[in-house]
Amino acid sequence: QVQLVESGGGLVQPGGSLRLSCAASGSVLSFINMGWFRQAPGKQRELVAHITAGGGTDYGDSVKGRFIISRDSAKNTLSLQMKSLKPEDTATYYCFADGLRRDWGRGTQVTVSS
Repeated sequence: QVQLVESGGGLVQPGGSLRLSCAASGSVLSFINMGWFRQAPGKQRELVAHITAGGGTDYGDSVKGRFIISRDSAKNTLSLQMKSLKPEDTATYYCFADGLRRDWGRGTQVTVSS
């Protein structure tokens, strides 16, 4: 089983930035796909961004131009750089990795509020 541990969440003011990290127990290059979902209370889970084994990336419409997904193969870490944060970005952010199956982290809370 792949272990995924998110970090970097917190409270930030609107317009601010945060960087989320997801530490993986295996090589990030070994996964077919890795990415981030988020879920706010009372709302459906939403795909935020993902990156394929080949390095291709895709983003949810609500975060395009503001978030950047990347991976560091030396550190086995997936990152999500978030800027121009809005109150509607408030959610728990979950890292996932697709190998033989989809594995999930436990999530990290992001709160955007003044």
